[in-house]
Amino acid sequence: MSNKTIELKGITWSHTRGYVPMTATAQRFEELNPGVRISWNKRSLQAFADEPIDQLAEKYDLLVIDHPWAGFAAHTGVIVALNDHLPAEFLQDQADNTVGHSHESYNYNGKQVALAIDAATPVASARMDLLEAEGVGMPQTWDDLMALAKKGKVAVPSIPQDTLMNFYMLCSTMGEDVCQSDDKVVSDEIGIKALQMLRELSVNLDRRCFDWNPIQVYEAMTQSDDFAYCPFAYGYSNYAKPGYARKLLKFADTVSLPGTDRLCTTLGGTGLAISAKSANKDIAAKYAEFVANEAMQSGFYIEFGGQPGHRKAWTCDYANETTDNYFKDTLPTLDRAYLRPRYHGHMFFQDNSGAPIREYLMNGGDEQELLNKLNELYVKSKGITL
Repeated sequence: MSNKTIELKGITWSHTRGYVPMTATAQRFEELNPGVRISWNKRSLQAFADEPIDQLAEKYDLLVIDHPWAGFAAHTGVIVALNDHLPAEFLQDQADNTVGHSHESYNYNGKQVALAIDAATPVASARMDLLEAEGVGMPQTWDDLMALAKKGKVAVPSIPQDTLMNFYMLCSTMGEDVCQSDDKVVSDEIGIKALQMLRELSVNLDRRCFDWNPIQVYEAMTQSDDFAYCPFAYGYSNYAKPGYARKLLKFADTVSLPGTDRLCTTLGGTGLAISAKSANKDIAAKYAEFVANEAMQSGFYIEFGGQPGHRKAWTCDYANETTDNYFKDTLPTLDRAYLRPRYHGHMFFQDNSGAPIREYLMNGGDEQELLNKLNELYVKSKGITL
C-alpha cells in the first residue's frame, strides 16, 4: 500500500460563513482519512461573484462557486458532473431536501455541477433596539419601509451586483421574471416601475451604501448605531449568533408590495464543485459528500459559522436555538426566491448591467434609456459562445 499523501486544494470566499466551515470540515475529513490533506484558500466576495471559474479550475481541485456559473460550467466541462461521482441516492436526498431552488440552481442540462452546501437569498434584518427607539416594529409593507427610510434609518447594499439583484427582485415580485424573451430583459412597464421604486428608496439612503455589499451593511448595522433596518440583503446567520458582533440582528421575511405577496428576492448561496483537472476526483467527491450530508450540515457545519444548504439543517433545533430562529424565520423567503438565469452567456450580462443601474439609483436619469441599454447587453449576452 502506498503511503503517498493525497493533496487537495480548494478556493472559497473570505468570510466566516465561507471560509471557516470549509477549513473545519477539511480538518475533520483529514482526521478520518489520514492519507488526505485539504488546504483552503479564500478570495473576496466580489471575486467570488466575478472571477471566471475556468481559471480557478486550473489551480484548484475544489471550488465553492456561485450558481449563475452553472451554465458556463456545463457548457465548457471545466467542472465535473457530480452525477458521475456520487451515489444516486445521495443526490436524490439533496434534491428532496433542497432549500428553495438551491439544489436545482447547480443543475444544468441534467448535469449536477455542484452541491448546494450553503443557501441564501436577500432577507430583512433589524436592530430591534433601534426600531423600538423609533417606536416602530419590524416593517411589514413597502410603505413601512419607505417611512423608515425617510428617517435615515435604512441601509441597503447598493454596489452593482446587489442593485441588479434588487431589480430582478422587484420585476419578479410584480409578475415578470427577467430574461424570458429573446430581446428584452423585461417589459418596459414593469422595468420602469421597478427602477422608479428603487430610485425612490435610494434617494433616502446614506451614500456609503452605494459602496457596500451585504457584509459591509451588516457590519455597519452591528458595529454602529446608524441604521435600524435593512429590507433586503443576502442573509448571514452569523450576525444573529451571540458573541459574533457588538450588537446582534434579528432576521425576518421581507416586506410586501401593494397588491402582491412579500418580495420574491433573488436566490444566492454557494455550491461545492470539483475541477475537471483534479487528479483526485473520487476523493474530492467523498469530501463533497462529507460536507453536504444532513448530519454534518445540521451540526458541525453550523457550529463553525456555515449557513447550510440542507433543508433539515434549516429546521433543526440546534440551528435555530443558536441564531434567534434565523433559519425558521427566513425559510419562507428562501422557498419563494427567484432562480435567476444561468445560460452560458448570462455572466456577461450580470457583470455589466449592475453599474448603469447603480448610476441611475445614485444620480437619476431616463428609465427608458437605461432599459434600452440593459436590452442591448442582454441580446449581446445571448450570442456569446466559446
